[in-house]
Amino acid sequence: MQVADNTVVSIHYTLRNAEGETIDSSAGGEPLAYLHGAGNIIPGLENALAGKNVGDQMTVTVPPEEGYGQPNEDLIQEVPRSAFQGVDRIEPGMRFQAESPQGPQVVVVTQVGDDTVTIDANHPLAGMTLTFDVEIADVRAATEEELAHGHVHG
Repeated sequence: MQVADNTVVSIHYTLRNAEGETIDSSAGGEPLAYLHGAGNIIPGLENALAGKNVGDQMTVTVPPEEGYGQPNEDLIQEVPRSAFQGVDRIEPGMRFQAESPQGPQVVVVTQVGDDTVTIDANHPLAGMTLTFDVEIADVRAATEEELAHGHVHG
């Protein structure tokens, strides 16, 4: 069976940045399973996998526009330090969950001042060109329940 919309695809992958550093990998673990055509993975990778078969291996380079997009300056904000009530020490690199109009959102502290904290809600991989080494481990038809819910079950 070929990778196509409404199929469940399982892939082994290694994700590297433009410098060749490994960011993430399924090596030594279970493959990543996703519902093809449902927007469960970044568009550049999903498009490259269409029409492929079990056992196919490839290297896919995805520019930011087909990955996590370019950083959005509107998602970088300076907030009062008082917004972090109950947190004694705040340092750059710390991650917090914040409530946004779209629901819970992870933010990263980028700067800490005396009275303010700068947070960034952009995806950590925004603005990056990403390279995936991929092997297709399995392809199967999605169940009715998976199609109705828009993601893989089990």
